[in-house]
Amino acid sequence: MNIQQKSLYVPYLHGHLHLRQITPVQADMSKPPVLMLHGAMSNGRVFYSDSGKGLGCYLADSGVVVYVLDTQGRGLSEPKLARGFTAGQGEVIREQLPLIQQYILSLHPKAKRVHWCAHSWGGVLMASAIARYENLQRSVASLVTFGSKRRIEIKSVKKWFTVDLIWNKVAPMIAWRSGYLPADKLRIGMDNESRASLRQSIEWVRGNWVDGDDGFDYQMAARDANWPPSWFIAAQGDTVLGNPSDVQRMIKECHIKRVDYTLLSKKQGFKHDYDHGGMLTHKDAVNDHFPRVRDWYHNFNG
Repeated sequence: MNIQQKSLYVPYLHGHLHLRQITPVQADMSKPPVLMLHGAMSNGRVFYSDSGKGLGCYLADSGVVVYVLDTQGRGLSEPKLARGFTAGQGEVIREQLPLIQQYILSLHPKAKRVHWCAHSWGGVLMASAIARYENLQRSVASLVTFGSKRRIEIKSVKKWFTVDLIWNKVAPMIAWRSGYLPADKLRIGMDNESRASLRQSIEWVRGNWVDGDDGFDYQMAARDANWPPSWFIAAQGDTVLGNPSDVQRMIKECHIKRVDYTLLSKKQGFKHDYDHGGMLTHKDAVNDHFPRVRDWYHNFNG
């Protein structure tokens, strides 16, 4: 691969946010770059690796400048999650995403806008920030999500065990005892989750799209938002965490006018019925649907 990678550290509160910059060797800084955001119990590594694997590296190799964010406490952002960590998803929406957006635009003064791309719960956080802030509605060029849903309304034994039992009941008890959810040590996720973000995500998956910190009504704001062109990608084998029906439900809830929807399934001509993580990490993705994502950015006319 003909790419370069380096870590950028953006000052935030008493630490910093880690931003992985992945660029072609001959980067065109005048075109809108892409900002990528991970989901819950995860970090930016879902999009890249030092060896050049991942969607972020793939896009950079095709000529796109990519930035991958580790939200506060995750990945290489500091301080790490520990007992006493109080921040949750609200800080990502209200502070971290707007901060990183302005930082990236400062590196690309001729670009004016930034493409946003997310996996899983990261898509909910990005959509929330866009719905809330008019300046983001103007400066976000497009929104692409993989397996993103706000509510989980499908019913199955797997959903009951994974979400209703483990996520909604067992995980909060572990987080209460530890001060945070040590998902990496428990081998249930790539990274850890704060008690606040765990509680807030449970509330959103169950109920209304309202900020638990200040009462802001995202659902109401979404109706009137000037959404960028969007593309929601779901996977046939993603039966719980990003069930296609729940992904489609989120599209309707956002009231996005210019939106595409793709189901990664054998019936639709793809190589596999991908699962929640596999849509980004499967070895065949690079020759299956990654080229379509590449073309989305190279042919963008939003």
